Amino acid sequence: MAQHPSSRQESDERYATLLNNAQAVRTLCSAVEGTLGPKGLDVMLVGAQGDIILTNDGVTILDRMDVTHPVAKLVIQVAWAQQQEVGDGTTTATVLAGALVEAGVQQVMRGVPAAKVVAGIQQGIAYASQLLAERAIALQGWDDSLLRQAVYVAGREQEDIVELVLEAGKLIGWDTLKSRTFRLADAVEAHELAENESFEGLLLKQKPLHYEWLSEQRDCRVLVLQDGLVPEELDEQLLSTEAGFQQYMQLQRAFMLQLEQLKQLGVGLIVLERSIHPEAEQFCFDHEIMVVQRVSREQVKRVAQLTGAKPLKRTALSKAGNELEAMLGRTPAVRYDERLERVRLYAAPQPSLSAWSPAAGAAKQVTMLVGASTREIVGERARIAADAASALQAAIQGGVLPGGGTAELAVSYALERYRETVRGMEAFGIAAVAEALRKPMAQVVLNAGYNPLEKLEEARAAQTAAGNDAIGIDCDTGALLPVMEAGIVDPARVKLYALRAAGEVAAAVLRIHTVIKMRDSASSRE
Repeated sequence: MAQHPSSRQESDERYATLLNNAQAVRTLCSAVEGTLGPKGLDVMLVGAQGDIILTNDGVTILDRMDVTHPVAKLVIQVAWAQQQEVGDGTTTATVLAGALVEAGVQQVMRGVPAAKVVAGIQQGIAYASQLLAERAIALQGWDDSLLRQAVYVAGREQEDIVELVLEAGKLIGWDTLKSRTFRLADAVEAHELAENESFEGLLLKQKPLHYEWLSEQRDCRVLVLQDGLVPEELDEQLLSTEAGFQQYMQLQRAFMLQLEQLKQLGVGLIVLERSIHPEAEQFCFDHEIMVVQRVSREQVKRVAQLTGAKPLKRTALSKAGNELEAMLGRTPAVRYDERLERVRLYAAPQPSLSAWSPAAGAAKQVTMLVGASTREIVGERARIAADAASALQAAIQGGVLPGGGTAELAVSYALERYRETVRGMEAFGIAAVAEALRKPMAQVVLNAGYNPLEKLEEARAAQTAAGNDAIGIDCDTGALLPVMEAGIVDPARVKLYALRAAGEVAAAVLRIHTVIKMRDSASSRE
């Protein structure tokens, strides 16, 4: 019997918000899903002034898109959460979120209560995460070929970037990379005039004072001030009195004595968050002390960590020499790179400084310099290097899984079997998760020019027959491919976090009953 027109209209109105939100998610996901996989293409972002960005990076695309729909912005938060937590897999997280929303909406439209679908999605995500974690393969050290392959895949098969990231990782060390508080991707620096290079140290963007005459220092102590190098200030009104003027002169003499003490302590580099007084500037020039001023708070912190210095306020300069000496850092070399217009601050001993040893409390830091011919290209190469660095670290922390969507495909069919054991309408939410988990491989195959329905069934049949979850599709030929043997692997943490983040945003979208514009908080109540 046909549905009564009034009943159909009520149904359409009931689901109007859900369908509108689902369409916004679909539109957003379509902007990035074409970049997925080895055959994925780039996106050109065009600014209002004609500036362009060519990129394959999901989080860059989503961040620069002009998005107004509130639910679309909610999905973008998935990419940001993925970027902040893992640093890679933002496109996968977004595609999974879109697939979960789409599959969940289909279940709700069938009459399944949204709360039941959400509960089932949460249950399915938990079980799928457990299955993926059980399949993760732990790495055995720097010689493990799977580690290089994880970096190679994330680095989009660019050998020079792979070598750069692996070299930087070895400089930092395995144990440091396992720490969740350290981010290797933050070490990437891009410059169109640079050659690819990894070194233990930092690049400061500011030019040092008088770099034309003082461009390098060797084996020196480092003073780090979260302040300016200026004398103690005096109220201007006091300067008009004789007593005030005498006090001012005492402060000036005390300041010059403080500078003299810095020279005696062997300070060769001063890093300032603020500016320097003209007399202090002349003193430092006369005594060959390099000064870098107006350095950001974050960079000041990193300089302190690298050199073992303690960030100080200017009042600390009045301390006794032995007290101040304990707060200074050390560096084997600091020099101004004229080509890059950057200051290189080194941590590792230079060949001519073999007797030098790092200061107590100094922390390892590395810089990965990425170069290219143009600003647009070097920006994209920097994003690729950051993805590869994040993949390296994630692989060390949580192992790897078969790539190409094969692990997700295998888990999706395991979820189908699990669904049959679940009583209640939550089973429909579990089915939505199973369907969404097929999306990554389906999109990779589609981007390669093949029929996803045909290829997914072909891959699944091969997995079942061989008892091997790591059989996928060769994007060049369309043939079956043992992905582990081909070196196609992904960090397990990338996949696990992407799945969990996608599940959270899908649940949030499906639970939205209506969207209401808020009153401006600045307006008064009537």
